[in-house]
Amino acid sequence: QVQLVESGGGLVQPGGSLRLSCAASGSIFSISAMGWYRQAPGKQRELVATVTSGGATNYAGSVKGRFTISRDNAKNTVYLQMNSLKPEDTAVYYCNAVCTVRVGLHLDAWGQGTLVTVSS
Repeated sequence: QVQLVESGGGLVQPGGSLRLSCAASGSIFSISAMGWYRQAPGKQRELVATVTSGGATNYAGSVKGRFTISRDNAKNTVYLQMNSLKPEDTAVYYCNAVCTVRVGLHLDAWGQGTLVTVSS
């Protein structure tokens, strides 16, 4: 079993910043990609940003230049620094990790989600 625990969501004014964290634990042999996705009310879940174990990153166009994803491989933790937040960033943010639990067995793990609300 793999558990992802997110933290850092909340209410912030437009233009403000928040930092999300997500720690993976459990029977993990290794983690390749980790990332953040979000789902706004009435919309489909969408990719926000991903980072590989080697540090290669990928961002959605809507957040490029405002959000920064990073990870601490030793702690199996991924972070999302969100700056210059806009009301349209309001969503539930989900952490994702592509894990190898043993040789040949891979698991796509998801966190429970953390709500980010950008409003004045």
